[in-house]
Amino acid sequence: MGLRKLAVLVFGFGLFLAAIPAVAHHAFSAEFDSNQPVTIRGRVTKIAWTNPHVWIYVNVQDESRKVVNWGFEMGAPQQVRNRGWDRTTLKTGDEVIVDGWKARDGSFRMNARSVKWAETGKSLDAGTSNTAQ
Repeated sequence: MGLRKLAVLVFGFGLFLAAIPAVAHHAFSAEFDSNQPVTIRGRVTKIAWTNPHVWIYVNVQDESRKVVNWGFEMGAPQQVRNRGWDRTTLKTGDEVIVDGWKARDGSFRMNARSVKWAETGKSLDAGTSNTAQ
């Protein structure tokens, strides 16, 4: 095999490997339902600044006073930073009100549109992936 063919083969394989994460990323409508808006209020238990999305976890008390831990997906870390967030903006124990859309599978997950601090009323955009909003 010639050097040129080998270089083309290696380059093509590199492009294939680089595309795998993009294919694995989901569309909003695959996991969340834009016809099921939800607002939850609770205390932050965990914050995960990971790719491809920032995730926040909040303890919420349901109608029967049972505590349920909800996870909500925000935008990518850089997208969230561009909306005024940093790693110190939200702290464990903060009481927040989160608006977004429920997971299609009925789990305690949502895609967040905005996060509002209950104490101060400050609100920040969560970088939702819902393009139909």
